[in-house]
Amino acid sequence: MEKEIKKAVMLLKSLILHYHGLDDDEKLILEAAAKELDAVEELAWADHFISEDYLSAFERSRDFFFKNLAESSNAEKLKHLKDVWEDNHQKGYVTEMETTAMIKLSKDWGVEKEFLKVIKN
Repeated sequence: MEKEIKKAVMLLKSLILHYHGLDDDEKLILEAAAKELDAVEELAWADHFISEDYLSAFERSRDFFFKNLAESSNAEKLKHLKDVWEDNHQKGYVTEMETTAMIKLSKDWGVEKEFLKVIKN
């Protein structure tokens, strides 16, 4: 996986898991994902991106994703969303706000219908 895609994936995971503040369980989930993807540096970048302005992080992320995931296939985009959905379930719950954020991104990425099927299952 190329560096910019790793940044996008780690930003997606970090953005959603930071939605209500990052607790210890969420931090462990992010660290495990970063190790699995060999993306520890990209996770640090994503956390810095979010901390620059927490209130605008979601909108700034949408712009970043638009620029960096444009060449990705719909199947790849859906896989990234599905992975973060499953990551969220590791902590035992997914909030309405986190779900709404992922649905907005799925709409941005042209995979809303497919992502809604993931959620329903």
